[in-house]
Amino acid sequence: MNAFPRTEPPDPDWWRGAVIYQVYPRSFRDTTGDGVGDLAGVIEKLPYIASLGVDGLWLSPFFASPMKDFGYDVSDYRAVDPLFGTLADFDTLVARAHGLGLKLIIDQVWSHTSERHPWFLQSAASRENPRADWYVWADAKADGAPPNNWQASFGGPSWTWNPRRRQYYLHNFLEAQPDLNFWNPDVQDAILDVARFWLDRGVDGFRLDVVNFIFHDPALRDNPALRRVRPAALPTGFQRHLHDRSQPEALAFLARLRALLDSYDGRMAVGEIVDPSPLERQREYTAPPDRLHTAYSFYLLDARAATPALFAGALEAWAGAAGWPAWSLGNHDVPRFASRLARSGTRQEVKILLAALVCLRGTVFLYQGEELGLPQAHVPFEALR
Repeated sequence: MNAFPRTEPPDPDWWRGAVIYQVYPRSFRDTTGDGVGDLAGVIEKLPYIASLGVDGLWLSPFFASPMKDFGYDVSDYRAVDPLFGTLADFDTLVARAHGLGLKLIIDQVWSHTSERHPWFLQSAASRENPRADWYVWADAKADGAPPNNWQASFGGPSWTWNPRRRQYYLHNFLEAQPDLNFWNPDVQDAILDVARFWLDRGVDGFRLDVVNFIFHDPALRDNPALRRVRPAALPTGFQRHLHDRSQPEALAFLARLRALLDSYDGRMAVGEIVDPSPLERQREYTAPPDRLHTAYSFYLLDARAATPALFAGALEAWAGAAGWPAWSLGNHDVPRFASRLARSGTRQEVKILLAALVCLRGTVFLYQGEELGLPQAHVPFEALR
């Protein structure tokens, strides 16, 4: 394998069967000595990434952000956070990656923004301004309680009171991550404009964060309780999430996105699916012709044992399915698979697991360091950056 530019003609379906290397910038390569990785570090290591024989890389968030969720709380969709570099650095990264024959897809976090995003600041200012309905606002119940029983993924209610508007706003994650209101066509148009901005800068596609969270039940009905609850579950684990995610209206927006992507040559989108029925939802969100090109779920990522049944389940779920799956054993959301799944922790077992992964029908995502079989590291809290 080498890092010389590839000469194959462009393939619009390059993502089918591709292996894509995930780079989490802040922990990948630091070139300034501040303890945080940066775009210059990614550029420096592009020849190494190409030498692995992968087809492309997925770049995790590098956008302007208060960093309350390590960049998944975006305050400007079109700006690079100074922590990571500049827009010129990003343009250099695109050019260098393409020069090495690598595709580049970038994270897009459209379910929610930062509470410091100008859209939210304007929306929160009053009930009459032009962006008043760009986020999900609801009145309190008669006793002052939140509108319903929805629980946030990171713990606590999905609603936070805003004293200025005297309403609650929805957040499926941190209260610093208010949910955009995709029922508003203006929001959809604004998000598609963001997509155009990055497509015009040369990216080959997007990884869509929690894409099945973009719509909610407009009637704000309570989620029903689960009959069985896992030990030590957060409150969100007590509910069947029927009304706060995976709404059918999301598919119509994905059709709009697909039309935009198809208007460019060789562009794609992979969705992250977080759902109690992961394989079923993957199939739904990738059904041709006008949905996502591919999608991954937490079916493998949540696994705590690498059994034959686990991989057989992945194969059987997609037998005869029209869509195209994506798979990963690890990423920034879960402990490294060498510690989580490899019982012996030996290099041989890690190789076997990776071999099983690439034998699955679908697109494979490889998290940085997994090619080395890196185990989960313990980083003291005071050393976190």
